[in-house]
Amino acid sequence: MARHQACEAPQPTEPPKAEAAAIPPPPADPSAAGAAPGTQDASDDDMFADDDMFADDGPAGAREGVLAGPKASEPEAIRGKGLADDWDDEEGYYNFRVGEVLDGKYEVYANCGQGVFSTVLRARDTSSPRQADGTFPEYAIKVIRANDVMRKAAEQEVSILNKLKASDPEGKRHCIHLIESFNYRNHVCLVFEALDMNLRETVKKFGRDVGINLRAVRTYAFQLLLGLKLLRTCGVLHADIKPDNILLNKSHTVVKICDLGSAMFSSGGNEITPYLVSRFYRAPEVILGLPYDYAMDMWSVGCVLFELFTGKIAFPGKSNNEMLKLMMDLKGPFPKKMLKRGAFVDKHFADDAHSSVASFFLVETDPVTKQPVRRAIDNPTRTRTIFSELERKAGAVTDRKKLHQLADFLEQIFVLDPDKRLHVNQSFAHPFIKDKPKE
Repeated sequence: MARHQACEAPQPTEPPKAEAAAIPPPPADPSAAGAAPGTQDASDDDMFADDDMFADDGPAGAREGVLAGPKASEPEAIRGKGLADDWDDEEGYYNFRVGEVLDGKYEVYANCGQGVFSTVLRARDTSSPRQADGTFPEYAIKVIRANDVMRKAAEQEVSILNKLKASDPEGKRHCIHLIESFNYRNHVCLVFEALDMNLRETVKKFGRDVGINLRAVRTYAFQLLLGLKLLRTCGVLHADIKPDNILLNKSHTVVKICDLGSAMFSSGGNEITPYLVSRFYRAPEVILGLPYDYAMDMWSVGCVLFELFTGKIAFPGKSNNEMLKLMMDLKGPFPKKMLKRGAFVDKHFADDAHSSVASFFLVETDPVTKQPVRRAIDNPTRTRTIFSELERKAGAVTDRKKLHQLADFLEQIFVLDPDKRLHVNQSFAHPFIKDKPKE
């Protein structure tokens, strides 16, 4: 969840869409990617809700005043020591010091951001030989908050990361690669390969309100599908795929799925909650309280791909109730079989035995009283199409055949019934992924 450092993107190699000033160039073709082919109670705690996903929070990457080089490092005498009563803040986040050495070798030089579960630091491994440019290798270190709940979650994350690593020892299947883990002053620390900006920052910097080019979207899609396939092979549900949790390398040719702090094994017993996954990327089965599996992550990837191309969030609902309305605007009414089994269906729908379609109750705010009111929608219908929204964002040189293929690809991902949603193993045969775009 915490942000990694950003760097400047190379100049585009094809004309930008619409009014975009700059967009990343298309990465190498996928074949070269490394592997073959009701009312929401105000008291409800939606910890994954992001009300302003594009809020301007300053420059991406290491925080100003925290990033420091050798000249700004702390004196040798205090490196790695710190005051025992000042290690953590009141919420359990570690108070690091620039120049501090973790685990006897990782010299901290930057803070890359803070999330719900941890702080992410940048550090140099001073125990390793210097690289050709004279610098020490750099890593990202996720320092988990110091409390029993976070420690238990971190142990689960390490277990999942180690399983992914065992199945992909060279780290080529587009999931973040864990180098090692260790304990430091009562904090679990996870060491990862150092990557660059995340996809949220990419869209914000190079394609806000416009998106990035179709060739790049196709390549990133292929790589994300490889990541999903690895997760499935290892029996893992990520449960929080979103642009913030997908990192790029410095050349912006490779993406990797990261932050498995919410991930879980799919072997059963997982809690049914309507607030799993960040809201804009939350699959309908989660909102309705149905059992969830790998199709949940596929839905999230579809949301990411739509956002990459258009620069817009596919389903920007302010609540779960509004999310369902936006989904039906795109895909029509929910199958009644889904509405018969969901634990939270009665918050949003009223079943009518004499109708083939359940009535949906949209929760709105009364303009006078400012209180929530329910408005019945007896026959939800489609009011938008994927292709028309993609086409509005397409530039004059966009390959229209590939654009239609992307629309069909997303149509198959955005199937409301998870049992009928596009399977990751089927996705590689879809023309959008399989067929190369014209030169």
